[in-house]
Amino acid sequence: MFTDSHCHLSFPELSQSIDTIQTAMAQAQVERALCVCTTLEAFPQVHALAQRFGNIWASVGVHPDNEEVCEPTVPELSRLGTLPRVVAIGETGLDYYRLGERTVQDMEWQRERFRTHIRAARSLHMPLIIHTRSASADTLGILREEGECGSHSCAGGVFHCFTESREVARQALDLGFYISFSGILTFKSAQDIRDVVALVPLDRLLIETDSPYLAPVPFRGKQNSPALVPYVAQKIAELIGSDAQAVGELTSRNFDRLFAKVKADV
Repeated sequence: MFTDSHCHLSFPELSQSIDTIQTAMAQAQVERALCVCTTLEAFPQVHALAQRFGNIWASVGVHPDNEEVCEPTVPELSRLGTLPRVVAIGETGLDYYRLGERTVQDMEWQRERFRTHIRAARSLHMPLIIHTRSASADTLGILREEGECGSHSCAGGVFHCFTESREVARQALDLGFYISFSGILTFKSAQDIRDVVALVPLDRLLIETDSPYLAPVPFRGKQNSPALVPYVAQKIAELIGSDAQAVGELTSRNFDRLFAKVKADV
């Protein structure tokens, strides 16, 4: 049993072949997937997929890279977060990778959007899906400022598609977050990320595809889908001295624990 904890089945590359993807998932023993929302405009389609398929769940949120879209509010995220089969708030966070001519100071709108998601998640006692790129210090700092300290009253969540340092992973774990690895883990150039795996407790580990992007080796450069998440599990198994099936089972249990509403919606 494998669970893809982060994919974008609503994106055109995948939504147009969703029945084929479902067949491929079944053949690969990928029993479940979390379809992650990146704009409020796209949420109805994300939610419709979760309602149509019994093995797909949804999140609600606005990706930090998305500009000129409907800006989220705490009441709106909180309302949508209570809908059936919605199990997380996000994807949210900070991304300073494409600043262009802007400065970090110019990205205050991103930081405020991130705070909005955190506050909505806390109000719902629902986990956050965190995206951070070239912004880990501010991401961790804002989580702390908003009261995310790892206690039972916190939202918690997952740092998805982890590409940061061991120190960032350690701090995220200290705040009670899970760490999710994608197909990047299989890339030849990703030894520093593979080195992080040993740091992550097995009960705080998740796997994902982030599809349609980041297909694992030997499919790198091709379209990704949840059916390929076992390749991520296989790489983790090699790193920790286990087997892919065992990694699939433990990460599926972790998925159930983090996204507890999954069981309530079955």
